[in-house]
Amino acid sequence: MHQLTYGDVKAAADRVAGRVRPVTLAPADPREVRAARRDPLDDRPDEPGEVWLALEFMQHTGSFKARGAQNFLQAHREAGTLPGAGVTIASGGNAGLACSWAAQQQGVTATVFLPTTAPPVKVARLRGFGADVRLVGAEYADALAACEDFSATTGALASHAYDHPLIAAGAGTLLEEIVQQVPDLDTVVVSVGGGGLFAGVATAALHHGVRVVAVEPENCRALNAAIGAGRPVDVTVDSVAADALGARRASRMALHAAQRADVHSVLVPDSEIIRVRQALWDQRRIAVEHAAATALAALTAPQRGGYRPGAGEKVAVVLCGANTDPGDLTGPVDQV
Repeated sequence: MHQLTYGDVKAAADRVAGRVRPVTLAPADPREVRAARRDPLDDRPDEPGEVWLALEFMQHTGSFKARGAQNFLQAHREAGTLPGAGVTIASGGNAGLACSWAAQQQGVTATVFLPTTAPPVKVARLRGFGADVRLVGAEYADALAACEDFSATTGALASHAYDHPLIAAGAGTLLEEIVQQVPDLDTVVVSVGGGGLFAGVATAALHHGVRVVAVEPENCRALNAAIGAGRPVDVTVDSVAADALGARRASRMALHAAQRADVHSVLVPDSEIIRVRQALWDQRRIAVEHAAATALAALTAPQRGGYRPGAGEKVAVVLCGANTDPGDLTGPVDQV
């Protein structure tokens, strides 16, 4: 296993510069972050500090995945290792979108394998990028097996949704951009599926002395389980955010990053993920995936296992993707 380093993240930053959109930060307001609501047993002052929303859902293809995909293909182009058969990937949707977009930018063919449960909006967008989309099985693992067989028989370059150092390093460039805008950042909050975004961000955060809050749904906890077991283990996948965070096990690279850096692993209930996603729509007209709302949910319900910033703490919450069907964002929501 390649041990991801800060040098990998810096190299990725050089490759993707001018090829991805720099992340925009927006200040959160008290209606979005209820961190000031105190636990009755907590006597710390009600001072949540600064909380910034990193609007990475505005990235190309609607998610942070564009960073890793661009870094992956650009690195192979530099090395002269892009085959005539193109690139292939198994993805729940966002990684496939990013791979297809990056391949289109590089003039490369992309063949994308998805589970049959992938949202139709993602399938349509993949085909819009010119990808050859193949729906296989009910879970990511089924699509991955089909992708591996395709790569072996055709010679196509196999990418990965999260478990590859070039993919993770590309994702880590997000933290580099955040600390450029908030140089005294204390904490970054990210949602976790298989661990690509987390591994890259945690590796960069270790260099900058930034704490990482790794957030997962209660019933979709691959990294949390790996930290507890000391090794990657299979977990049950059952969450409203499973389409993006539904990896059955976290990567060894992610676990290694969690064991090195200042990391807090927290779990949040689906009910809070749903409420936060609706609130972002009602208050900002931001339509994000449940995976993006998962990160913010860690701050809105600290009494339910989330994370409460300390007095004066500067926090960035990554809203990682917006490839969602907004049709259910219509009803009222309680004020945050």
